[in-house]
Amino acid sequence: MHFLGILGLILVTTSVAAHFSKKCGIPAVVGQLLVGILLGNAGLKWIHPDVLVHEFSEIGVILLMFLAGLESNLSMLKKYFRPGILVALFGILFPVAMGGLFAKNFNLSFNESLFIGIILAATSVSISVEVLKELNVMSSKEGLTILGASVVDDILVVFLLSVGLSFLTDGETDGGALAIVLLKQLGFFISLFFLIKWIIPGLIHFSQKIYVKHSTVIISLIICLGLSYMADVVGLSAVIGAFFAGVAIGQTTVKESVFSNVEILGYSLFIPVFFVSIGLEVNFTGFEKQVWFILLYIIIAVLTKLIGGFLGAKLAGFSNDSALMVGSGMISRGEMALIVLQIGYQAQLIDIVYYSPIVTIILVTTLMSPLIMKIFTKRIYH
Repeated sequence: MHFLGILGLILVTTSVAAHFSKKCGIPAVVGQLLVGILLGNAGLKWIHPDVLVHEFSEIGVILLMFLAGLESNLSMLKKYFRPGILVALFGILFPVAMGGLFAKNFNLSFNESLFIGIILAATSVSISVEVLKELNVMSSKEGLTILGASVVDDILVVFLLSVGLSFLTDGETDGGALAIVLLKQLGFFISLFFLIKWIIPGLIHFSQKIYVKHSTVIISLIICLGLSYMADVVGLSAVIGAFFAGVAIGQTTVKESVFSNVEILGYSLFIPVFFVSIGLEVNFTGFEKQVWFILLYIIIAVLTKLIGGFLGAKLAGFSNDSALMVGSGMISRGEMALIVLQIGYQAQLIDIVYYSPIVTIILVTTLMSPLIMKIFTKRIYH
C-alpha cells in the first residue's frame, strides 16, 4: 500500500510543476523531470526507483509513443522517412566518433571509449514527442522527420549494441546468434506491413461488433501492448512496437475515440511516473572528481546530435531553421541511453566510477533537449 502514497505524491507534484512550467513558458515536461531529481536520490530521497515505479514508467512511455503514432500521418511519415534516415545516420556517426575520441583524454580503454560513443548515439524521442505535442507541430515536416529518424536511430543503436557486446566483451563473438537476432528484427518489420495493412483494421472492425463497453479502446490497448512485447522479444525497444501500433490504428475510423481515451489514461496516471522516473537515478555523490568529464560530455552530447541532425536534414533539402529544429529534437537521450548504459555496465564495458557521471550526462541532455527544441521551433512556428 506504500506505493499508493508514492503514486499520489508523484501526481500532485508533477501537476504543480507542469502548471508553473507552462506559466513560465517552459515545456511542462521539464518541470516533471525536475520533480524526479528533487524527490529522488539527488534530493529528498522520498521516492526510489523500485519495481512498481519502473513498471508504471514503462507503461507510461509505451502509451506516450502509442499516442505519437496515433497523431502521425502515415503518408506524410513515409514522405519524410528518407530525411529521417539521413538525420539518424549523421546523428549516430558524430556522437560515436567524438564520444570515443575524447574518452581517450580520460585514460579510458578502447572498449570503454567506443561504448561511451554508442551510449551518446542513442536518442529518446519520448521527450521530443511531448514537446511537439505541446507546441502543436507533431504533424509538421520537422516533427515527422524527428519521429522517422528516432525509429531508425533506435534500430541502428540496438544493432551497434548487439555487435558491441559481441566484439567488446571477453567472450568469443557468436556471429550465428547475432544473425538470428537481426533476422528476427527483420521479420518483425515485415510482419508490421501485414499487421498495419490488414490484421489490425480487421481487429478494430471486430471490436465494433462485440458487446463490451469501450471495446475499441480495449482492443487498441491490446494491440499496443502486443506489438510492444513483440518488439521487445526480438531485441528492439518496446516503444517502436507501441509507435507502429498507434500508426496502424490511426488509419482507422476509431482514431479520435481511441486517442482521447488513451490520452486521459496516460496523462492522468502513467506518463507522469515515466518523466519522474528519469530524474530519480541522479546521484551527485563524488561528482567533484568527475566534473570536467561531465561538463565536456554534456557539450559533446548536445553538439554532436544537433550538428549531426542539422547536416542530415540539410542534405534532405531542409532550411537552416528547420534543420536546427530537427537536430534539437534528437538531443534527448532519455530512457534509451539509460537502457544501453545498464546493459553495457552489466557486461562490464564501463567502470563503476563513470556510471553515475554518465547517468547525469544523459539526464542533463534530456532536461536541455525540450528547452533547445522550443527555441528553434518558435523560430518557425510562432
